[in-house]
Amino acid sequence: MTDKPDPINEAIEKLRERASRQGQAETGSHEKGPRLAVNAEQDRLRRMEALLFAAVEPLDIETLQTRLPAESDVEALLAKLQEDYAERGVQLTEVGGRWRFETAPDLRGLLEEIREEPRKLSDAGLETLAIIAYHQPVTRAEIEEIRGVAVSKGTLDLLFELSWIRPRGRRRTPGRPVTYGTTNGFLQYFGLASIADLPGQADLKAAGLLDARLPPGFEIPDPGLSEGLEGEDPLDPEEDAHLFHVDFMDEDDSET
Repeated sequence: MTDKPDPINEAIEKLRERASRQGQAETGSHEKGPRLAVNAEQDRLRRMEALLFAAVEPLDIETLQTRLPAESDVEALLAKLQEDYAERGVQLTEVGGRWRFETAPDLRGLLEEIREEPRKLSDAGLETLAIIAYHQPVTRAEIEEIRGVAVSKGTLDLLFELSWIRPRGRRRTPGRPVTYGTTNGFLQYFGLASIADLPGQADLKAAGLLDARLPPGFEIPDPGLSEGLEGEDPLDPEEDAHLFHVDFMDEDDSET
């Protein structure tokens, strides 16, 4: 007698096969999801790396955000990239609120090049720059009062030519003198993340730049407290264009 297929058993077997295939498909989809997320994150990281390498100047977070997919977490990507490059020959660093790749500090000697600078900053220039950096916002009269001598046109010309100082605003006092401060170019040249990273009094003493026996009451101001425009009004580019020369460049005095 020939056994005939049981339709009920066949139906049960088909249901089991279908359930098995569906389970495998669901398992595969769960595995693919995290993999796709990782690939997308890696792609964003590669894009940011390419942007920072190709940039001719440091990039801020807003610029990076416009060049990356809208859903990108730029700060998290920067942190990850900075971690990835922490032990490599170049490192990701923040300078003045902007990001760039730099040679690792311990390898900078490999790239040193001795050359003669076309113009050297004089002692008067260094003093003037230091006063502006630590006392900003500061007026010309205040610079001269601290230094004890007049500020020369040539000194200021060079600091402006180097793009290390800029007009900040106008002091809310009689005569409304122009106030001055440092630029992002100053931060980038000296490798500072912000003006608050300037060396303090203890650091300057340790470096031998300050006499160990300072006069009583001597203090170095905290440049980190000078970021805002409190006590001054911003300059009007059109209205104040000619006044800049009146305030700072109308004299051809000299220093020795």
